[in-house]
Amino acid sequence: MNTISYPPIHVVGGGLAGSEAAWQIASSGVPVILHEMRGVRGTDAHKTDGLAELVCSNSFRSDDATSNAVGVIHAEMRMAGSLIMAAADRHQVPAGGALAVDRDGFSEAVTKAIHDHPLITVVREEITGLPPRDWDLAIVATGPLTAPSLASAIQAQTGEDSLAFFDAIAPIVYRDSIDMDICWYQSRYDKVGPGGTGKDYINCPMDEAQYNAFVDALIAGDTVGFKEWEGTPYFDGCLPIEVMAERGRETLRHGPMKPMGLTNAHNPTVKAYAVVQLRQDNALGTLYNMVGFQTKLKYGAQAEIFRMIPGLENAEFARLGGLHRNTYINSPTLLDPSLTLKSRPGLRFAGQITGCEGYVESASVGLMAGRFAAAERKGEAILLPPATTALGSLLGHITGGHIVTDEEPGKRSFQPMNINFGLFPELEPGSIVKPEGVKRFRGKDKTIMKRQLIARRALADCAAWLGQTPRFAESA
Repeated sequence: MNTISYPPIHVVGGGLAGSEAAWQIASSGVPVILHEMRGVRGTDAHKTDGLAELVCSNSFRSDDATSNAVGVIHAEMRMAGSLIMAAADRHQVPAGGALAVDRDGFSEAVTKAIHDHPLITVVREEITGLPPRDWDLAIVATGPLTAPSLASAIQAQTGEDSLAFFDAIAPIVYRDSIDMDICWYQSRYDKVGPGGTGKDYINCPMDEAQYNAFVDALIAGDTVGFKEWEGTPYFDGCLPIEVMAERGRETLRHGPMKPMGLTNAHNPTVKAYAVVQLRQDNALGTLYNMVGFQTKLKYGAQAEIFRMIPGLENAEFARLGGLHRNTYINSPTLLDPSLTLKSRPGLRFAGQITGCEGYVESASVGLMAGRFAAAERKGEAILLPPATTALGSLLGHITGGHIVTDEEPGKRSFQPMNINFGLFPELEPGSIVKPEGVKRFRGKDKTIMKRQLIARRALADCAAWLGQTPRFAESA
């Protein structure tokens, strides 16, 4: 049988994203050269030279594909022949409804599969600059611990403001979990900015007693320490909310929680003592971030303390806050929809460096980058996953699901994100129908049905994209 011999595609980085990208490329019949620095030069966080080493948790989070966005992306990756998911499934350890793995067994399985594949060559070397142009097609998947020399080369190619080394993350709330009987829409002083309406923020009012109780809870809250290799990246532009509270009881009232220029639409004659503002975070309008609320509070403390804010008593968080080392590029302005660097055709980015969070998210972006690169090498059309899928919604967030302003095009709202239902397009009107015989159908029950319908649609559309029978859709 005649076979076509293709030039290799180079992948830089042997973490989850790089390993998945290499596997997808090789599985399509295109050779790969995978360049991994560890084994020649270590990092401050990795302990081994194994491919796809898990540095932090051993959990891939929920495996429920019926009503959890993480479970949906698991299922989609399995449909697409993911090496990372196959290795995780083989080395699963008990963790309730989550998919947790034996970290050593998982890494060893990925390493063996990559080394055993006849179309993959692993080269242990540090790539100190951008891939040379004579490599033709390449993927950079070096993650949040990108070596300084390579980070400098990326910055030189893409611009000084294109790369972030520390990530100051404010919590993000699902819009439909905010109590608008307490909160209201208004921009400070009703200012209409570029693309604005004068009602661009959701405002949560506090009286003096509520504010003081909130400040006390922030100061007493349990925080996460920096890892030794992270240093302490505080700077005044993104101080954690609890650090600001410690600097003086009135600091927040004169900072991110100042009440000036705002009138409570529900009670116009009473001036709020302090106001928490939330700003639209994605183009779909399903997610709102808490302005100025970057934090090092532990997740449990965050949820408890931030639900003290009037209007957020029942808030559901698409992402909780943090402040940590995370090298990532400003993908919406730099990458095209196929993850290719706009200024250099043939060079793609994958994994956490593109602005996603989490093991499976990183691997899924590697999966897409690998499939796109392989299609380009074979002269085939690059088929993007539908926006209704978990893969497509994450890709949309990375390459364009942000808020654009004239002042800060493509940058203001772009921060690394885990997969969550707030990234998916809304259902068609009328999709959510009250079950027969149910008198009261709202709140949590309605949210669960909404997520089940989004999951079912995602899996069916992913199966269609991959040319498969949508067997997963029925079980969703």
